[in-house]
Amino acid sequence: MPLTPKTVLLRARACIRIENSALAATARGLGKEFVATAQAVDSVSAAGRKLIFTGVGKNAPIAQKIAATFNSTGVSSCFLDANQALHGDLGLVDEGDLVFLLSNSGQSDEILRLLPVLKRFGARVVAFTSQPDSDLARDAEFKLLYRVPREACPLKLAPTASTTAALALGDALAMVLLESRGLTRDDFARYHPAGNLGRVLLLRVHDIMRTGKRLPIAPDSVTVQDAILAMTKAKSGSIALVHAKSGRLTGILTDGDFRRSALTGPGFLQEPVARFMTRQPKVIRDTALGVDALRMFEAHRIDDLIVVDAKGRPVGLVDGQDLPKIKIV
Repeated sequence: MPLTPKTVLLRARACIRIENSALAATARGLGKEFVATAQAVDSVSAAGRKLIFTGVGKNAPIAQKIAATFNSTGVSSCFLDANQALHGDLGLVDEGDLVFLLSNSGQSDEILRLLPVLKRFGARVVAFTSQPDSDLARDAEFKLLYRVPREACPLKLAPTASTTAALALGDALAMVLLESRGLTRDDFARYHPAGNLGRVLLLRVHDIMRTGKRLPIAPDSVTVQDAILAMTKAKSGSIALVHAKSGRLTGILTDGDFRRSALTGPGFLQEPVARFMTRQPKVIRDTALGVDALRMFEAHRIDDLIVVDAKGRPVGLVDGQDLPKIKIV
């Protein structure tokens, strides 16, 4: 078939539609087998045992990826080479571990030879397959089943929709467990300390906030004019206003507040800033995660966020314009 733009796009879209059909069928087919497997994973993890994933052919990298996903959420997991397992690598398996055997057909010779050996080691076995009536599914304690109406390969040979469905089902299982364990961003960051993801997740508000000359602060008793001069000097779109004695935050004056104050008539510049400031503004602690600041910007549609210490005193300012620069967004 000539690679014309039309044929290329038709074939690509057909492939994606076929794989999407497998995902939809898998989602519809989830039932008591999936629930039982999720409960087994939870039990094994709570007992300090590990998850082991193994497969042959194209299922091997799928098994590796699912194991990596579980590891990233704090569930101890590993990949076992099915061929090497029968030649010494079974030392990886401990009694009480939960082993996922990936085989689309459920009839892979290497996987079926491995199954009784794993049972002899005292491991619990999950049949990870699309064939509920296969030898693998029949002999395993648990079943993780995906549905594949058809493969996207026109020759019906290359695993396509089946590997996509298996990967999605593994991700679904991992996400179910992540939510049930109440994993937090702090927990997730512990498992991703390197690279840009780790850098973003580990950033604290005190790492990104504006301080010093870039943080305008004034008593709430000053005039609007003095507050605006302080904002202009700091090149800021807002100013933190505080109680003169305690230094605790009492309000914020933004560019928007200033424009609204101008509508009150002549002489507004000499009015006390407390008359126009926004009281009880949104604030965040200096020890909070940077991504928590991002969520506040998105939830409340604000431009500036005052950072306070444990005593409610302003110690920094997060400007919405700074977030893209540090690649949080």
